[in-house]
Order: sequence, then C-alpha cells, then structure tokens
Amino acid sequence: MIARTQHPICPGPVHTGWARSPSRPRSIVLLAAAFSLLAGATGCGPKKKADDPNMLDGDRSYGFSQDDKARCEYRGRTDREAVETATAGASQPNVRRVYQVIGEAEDRRRVLICREADTNLDGIKDVLRTFNDKGEPVREEADTNYDGRVDSWIVYSNNHIVKHEIDTNGDGKPDVWKFYTQGVLARIHRDTNFDGRPDVWEIYVRGQLDRVGIDIDFDGRVDRWDRDEMGRIASETKKDEGEGTSDTPNTEDGDQ
Repeated sequence: MIARTQHPICPGPVHTGWARSPSRPRSIVLLAAAFSLLAGATGCGPKKKADDPNMLDGDRSYGFSQDDKARCEYRGRTDREAVETATAGASQPNVRRVYQVIGEAEDRRRVLICREADTNLDGIKDVLRTFNDKGEPVREEADTNYDGRVDSWIVYSNNHIVKHEIDTNGDGKPDVWKFYTQGVLARIHRDTNFDGRPDVWEIYVRGQLDRVGIDIDFDGRVDRWDRDEMGRIASETKKDEGEGTSDTPNTEDGDQ
C-alpha cells in the first residue's frame, strides 16, 4: 500500500514510499518518506524557460532586448545598410552602424537606427544603442563589466538622457535608478537590500547633491533626511558618472 502525504512546498499529494506493515520496520518507512520529501524540496518540477529571457522573473540581463536587436538587423534587407569601423587601438572593426534607407533616387538618404560597439575589444558587442527615425538616440543597453550580461539600461529623449537603470549585484534587475532633467542629474533611487524597492532617495539641485532620504526599516517610506553622508554619496556618484555612459552619445570615431 502506498502512503501519501502533502508536500510542505508543492501542492498535491506526494508518494512517501510503502506504508508500514507488521513485517516492515518503522525506520525503513520513515527513511523512505524523508528521501521523498528531500527530493521534492528543491522544486515542483522542471521550469519551462521563457521564450524571451528578458522576461524571466524581471531579469533583463540575458543579452539585448528583442526590440532593440530587431532594429539592428540588416542582413538580407535592401532597406538597410551596415557600416563597420575600427576605433583607435582596434585591430579589426569593433563598431557597427545600421542605417535605414529612406526614399529613392535623388531623395534617397540614410538614417542611423542602430549602433553596436565592442568597447573592450574582446570580439563581443557590449553596447547597443538604438535611434528613432530622426536619428536621435532612444535607448541604450550595455554590459559594463564584460561578463556577458546586460547591467545598464538608458532611456533618451530629445537627445538627452532621461533615465539610467543599473544592476550592481548581477541579479539582472536594476537596483539603482537615475533620473535626469534636460540631461542634468535630478534624482537617484537606490535599493540597498535588493528587494526591488528603493530605500535611499538622493535629491540633486543643479546637478549637485542636496539631501538624502533614508528608509531605515524598509517599509517604502523615508524615515529621515540626512546630510551627514552627502560627501560619501557625492564621491560615489562622481565615480559612477565617470565609469558609466555619458549623456552625450558616444562619438569616439567621429559619429554617434
């Protein structure tokens, strides 16, 4: 006879082995039950991988987004052209620009819609920037620490950066959010305990740190406004700004 019990994690009955009988020692029955529960404790069955890895539990780090990659496609298309160039120090082309061809004959012109770059010259593109039909930057995704995972997401508007999301702990989810007004840093939200919600709010005036709000008990509300740590945070922010992507589109080889 099969004994069934409720799994402590997964719903539904779980086989725990043969029930005790007069001829079967109690220790064997308990041992079989323990092995069964231990085997099921790690999950309720195999997980189906999402078609778009960027949708896995909010993890956006597995490569560039599908929409942006589609804007960079040019092979087999007569309405797009690609130009590859090499920056200083590169032995082979490490920047690819994709142009949308608009119009015909004398009205024919090209508009930049995608730019991919290999900034550390390892042969793998680590920055992807897309542009609108006017050639203005719209979004940028980057692998800033060259581990093969996207950890930086930037949104542009009217040729200015408006939002920059950063993943600092490598879980594929942003934990630093920077907001800009007319290209000037206005606010930074930080998630220091990595629960998906900001618990530090930095307010900037004319690009300079003014005050810091801190959520001590992580309930989503500011418990105090601090100025004691402004020097430390300002120093870290200056470092981040120096290492991150600038507001101005990259023009290291004479083009966006």
